[in-house]
Amino acid sequence: MVIFSGESFTQCPITIDHAVLLNLFKDIHSGMVEDGTAIGMGLATAVARLKESKSKSKVIILMTDGVNNAGYIDPYTAIEIAKKFGIRVYTIGVGKNGTAPYPVKDQNGNTFYQNFPVQIDEPLLRKIASETGGNYFRATSNTSLKSVYQTIDKLEKSKIKISNFHRKSEHFHVFALLALLCLLAEFILSRTYLKTILS
Repeated sequence: MVIFSGESFTQCPITIDHAVLLNLFKDIHSGMVEDGTAIGMGLATAVARLKESKSKSKVIILMTDGVNNAGYIDPYTAIEIAKKFGIRVYTIGVGKNGTAPYPVKDQNGNTFYQNFPVQIDEPLLRKIASETGGNYFRATSNTSLKSVYQTIDKLEKSKIKISNFHRKSEHFHVFALLALLCLLAEFILSRTYLKTILS
């Protein structure tokens, strides 16, 4: 999971542990990184995470609500990098047409919401998807976003082999010790106390 705004970073490395992923997802909040929209940087960071994967199918889902206006890697260079490593990119433009509330901090550090115009570079997102063999989707609500993810999930089905390791601990030591003590007691008693009684 890669987070990008004015810059990008990896929030969660590749994992099949959903609990870890969800916990790290909960930590995401507005203002984590410098403001802006670095689509090229976000895509390039995700490619860097996937490029060494031996998986048959390598897929990135790129979701944004803005226009590329930051970062030192432009989206067209990131497209070429993704193509070079055979990574398919599905792009999602998120947001309603018109304006949408955006969190802004005042001079005292208090957060309030202010309406900003929604600007999504749909031609760029379409190009990223088509050049890498993916599809472009537009999501204008939580319901439609969920539907988009369900569609992508149906398009991308590949089996992965998972090795589970179980740590086992032995508990026989206590019983072995008790048995040894019983044998020792029987041996001592048969040579001393019980020998006296029997004779």
